[in-house]
Amino acid sequence: MEKEIKSLLERLTEAHGVSGYEMGVGKIVYHELEKYADSVETDNFGNVISLKKASVKDAPKVMLAGHMDEIGLIVKHIDDKGFLFFEKVGGISPRVLFSQPVVVHGKKGPVSGLINCKPPETPEEANKIPDLKAFFIDVGAKNKAEAEKLGVRIGDSVTFERPFKVLGSGNILASKAFDDRVGVCVIIETMKKLAKEKVEANVYGVADVQEEVGCRGAQVAAYRIAPNMAIAVDITLAGDIPGVAEKDQVTKIGAGPAIKVMDEAGGGLGLISHPKVRELLVSTAEEEKIPYQMEVLPRGSTDAAAIHLTREGVPSGVISIPTRYAHSYEILDVNDVVNAVKLLTATIKKIKKNINFK
Repeated sequence: MEKEIKSLLERLTEAHGVSGYEMGVGKIVYHELEKYADSVETDNFGNVISLKKASVKDAPKVMLAGHMDEIGLIVKHIDDKGFLFFEKVGGISPRVLFSQPVVVHGKKGPVSGLINCKPPETPEEANKIPDLKAFFIDVGAKNKAEAEKLGVRIGDSVTFERPFKVLGSGNILASKAFDDRVGVCVIIETMKKLAKEKVEANVYGVADVQEEVGCRGAQVAAYRIAPNMAIAVDITLAGDIPGVAEKDQVTKIGAGPAIKVMDEAGGGLGLISHPKVRELLVSTAEEEKIPYQMEVLPRGSTDAAAIHLTREGVPSGVISIPTRYAHSYEILDVNDVVNAVKLLTATIKKIKKNINFK
């Protein structure tokens, strides 16, 4: 499974899909699932929804959700000298933008560029991180007309150029978009494993859009599906690096997937996992001898934050993949991904048609 997951993760993360521009990623997901699911379709919003039908009548509906979109930028202005100015899409800190290679997705194809800003003029300025509005993209154009000749337009999406890499002894991987192509990968591999199984639930594997800008795709899909239960798969912070106290690390890479207790993204958006969903995940991990961690995340959230508030409320939980350097050049351990697939698959197989969350 490890080799297959590495290959799928590379294809998913090397694809480009800023929020609202996930079409290329969606095609990969559709192609991967169409041979295994009982049905696959792309809805009006861009979500890819697959279904594994239950082997019994009157079965509950279980929604699995991972988002296809990645953080990125949108071109908002081209100045007379050919420099591009932008707005961010999703949570991006200016500290990761210095000399950052990017790809502008123009009408004539990809255009390479570099992000930077003017050099500091005083010692005080040198000790401060500039505001986002101070940065620009240099595509090597001499003027606005030359930039436009390259195919660059206002509204073009921009992704970071951070190639998929295998580090160390081979189990550590790096990429621009594990958030959340790794969740999509886990759902694809789980749907493949369930294809030949008899399960007592209708399982909807959803690769959704626009999570980074407010869990929009998951909200739309959940309203349509009206699930009885949901599990989101996303990354979480792994703070097992120098300078972070153990009590603040949240998770560690290589120690197993994390089972979320709660998170918070501010403004009321967040999740306290349903106790029965959380305990189902914990008991399954222990029975199957799958390593796991418990996660309490002080900031950030997942699709489950939107799903669990849908209609009359959906009992929801989250399986998280420990990831270092979230929203920059991200790093994870493929063994955590393998174990997440095992945990999600085993959990679905334990769901019975008469499951009760009250």
